[in-house]
Amino acid sequence: MSNNHTLLALSPIDGRYRNKVEALAAYFSEYALIRYRIKIEIHYFQALCALPLPELAGIDAAAVADLRTLYQDFDLVAANRVKSIERTTNHDVKAVEYLLKEALESRGLGQYKEFVHFGLTSQDINNTAIPLSFKEALLEVYSPTLELITDKLDQLASEWAQVPMLARTHGQPASPTLLGKEMAVFSQRLRQQYEQLISIPHQAKFGGATGNFNAHYCAYPEIDWHQFADEFVSKELGLSRTFPTTQIEPYDHMAAQLQGLSRINTILIDFCRDVWTYISMEYFRQRTLAGEVGSSAMPHKVNPIDFENAEGNLGISNALLGHMAEKLPVSRLQRDLTDSTVLRNLGVPMAHTIIALESINKGMGKLLLNEEQLRRDLDNNWAVLAEPIQTILRKEGYPEPYEALKELTRGNQQINKESIHRFIDQLAVSDALKAELKELSPHTYTGRYLPPSATR
Repeated sequence: MSNNHTLLALSPIDGRYRNKVEALAAYFSEYALIRYRIKIEIHYFQALCALPLPELAGIDAAAVADLRTLYQDFDLVAANRVKSIERTTNHDVKAVEYLLKEALESRGLGQYKEFVHFGLTSQDINNTAIPLSFKEALLEVYSPTLELITDKLDQLASEWAQVPMLARTHGQPASPTLLGKEMAVFSQRLRQQYEQLISIPHQAKFGGATGNFNAHYCAYPEIDWHQFADEFVSKELGLSRTFPTTQIEPYDHMAAQLQGLSRINTILIDFCRDVWTYISMEYFRQRTLAGEVGSSAMPHKVNPIDFENAEGNLGISNALLGHMAEKLPVSRLQRDLTDSTVLRNLGVPMAHTIIALESINKGMGKLLLNEEQLRRDLDNNWAVLAEPIQTILRKEGYPEPYEALKELTRGNQQINKESIHRFIDQLAVSDALKAELKELSPHTYTGRYLPPSATR
């Protein structure tokens, strides 16, 4: 794509970010939609040829098999021919049908051309082509990109498994945790939601003008067309057929998939904001890149731009995914056209998601752990030991330990190791218990974290 084209693009996903989302063009572009429609039409024609239909009995099997090259070798010349036909038909699926009829004529199969798109409505093609392209985009582009993040999180969870860190609940100092465990929280959340996402079947509608194969049964009442459709959709296309339907797929499963993608995006927004905060607290520094500028005015700055970019793109993606999930399952009576223009934008939230995933991957690669700052924060917050001290005193039957620690620590900014030890010394408990309490430290009061794979 020329530089001038990207500069003139209306959308940043086809302009500034085109190089990041180029792989999605094979699934969500107009070119891709035409190619997938041709693929569905050819597979359908070939499936008809395998039926005991007298009118197709003499067709050349090798020539029929060769038709697959029409989508396997599909190029811009063929795509532009479809668009040229569409300028006359003003109907995109009909244009594909006419292209295929031309192809049959050129291959000496012209007498069979009326079995292209036989008995079908446009949605039999759209509602198989789009779920198939969506399925393959998730498998071939989205999943590997998300896996880079979850794998990196697993790596960091292992690397930082024993790094103590002051936790903050409500933004306030709280019982210390382990940095590796905090990374594992996000990894586990992402993996669980991804497993839910891929468990949702990719549904397709295939049933004629209003879902009942009216025309098919009228022409060939002896054929079990519903069984034919079930096998065609599952075996030829790798999708699951929805039945009964109106003229269109009800999109309930696709809506669930879009919501699943949105939940994963939301987890990633949560992650970006946490990492952004850790950077602002100097728990992390960022590896600098030669020639890169952090601020146009302040030369010292290294801004967390990757996580900010990701958060913004994830938000745009979620807004679109939410609208699609709410809109697609709603269609007036047996069919209206509102789903068509919405589905043409399916690649847009996917593109913003991929941009975000790549930004997160880039940002994670820049993170440098600043253990000195983590230690400093723990040293400055001995008040968090109020919890274990009062818990041990409760176990020992000491009267009102919570209230005693509350009086000592709540709102007191001067709590340190010395003041904690002075408090312990004045307790009416045994010397052995005092010694035990003095062994407590914010650096070691971290509970226990076992990676999910470890034996508990």
